[in-house]
Amino acid sequence: MSEIIIGEARRHVLGLGCEHGASVGEVMALAVEALDAAGISGAGLAAVASIDSRRAERAILAVAAHFAVPSLFFDAARLEAETPRLKNPSEIVFARVGCHGVAESAALAALGADAELTLGKIKSRHATAAVACIGLQKA
Repeated sequence: MSEIIIGEARRHVLGLGCEHGASVGEVMALAVEALDAAGISGAGLAAVASIDSRRAERAILAVAAHFAVPSLFFDAARLEAETPRLKNPSEIVFARVGCHGVAESAALAALGADAELTLGKIKSRHATAAVACIGLQKA
């Protein structure tokens, strides 16, 4: 897993889920829509995160490359641990991949226990996106 650097400017993670083979254009458009809805620019991203079964998914890797941030991937058990914090848990997703959400869970998992969802899951035909943020403590 890549290390992410959180700072005043970069404290958001974009969680993405998608079907195998989802188009780069569709996932990129959804990513941009999610960032717009969350009120942040790509400069505010620290990472893109997803489930480990999408580690080689071209569309997710393309979004991370576009925003010049690392991509992080978590196994289903780690994502399932985030279920109590999800805005949109899904039994359908659980039946398919073993966790109640990918986009929301991955965004939260990337930032840890102090993270909050700033944008719950939004969907396109073949993908989902969510945004989490971590506050910075003032000294």
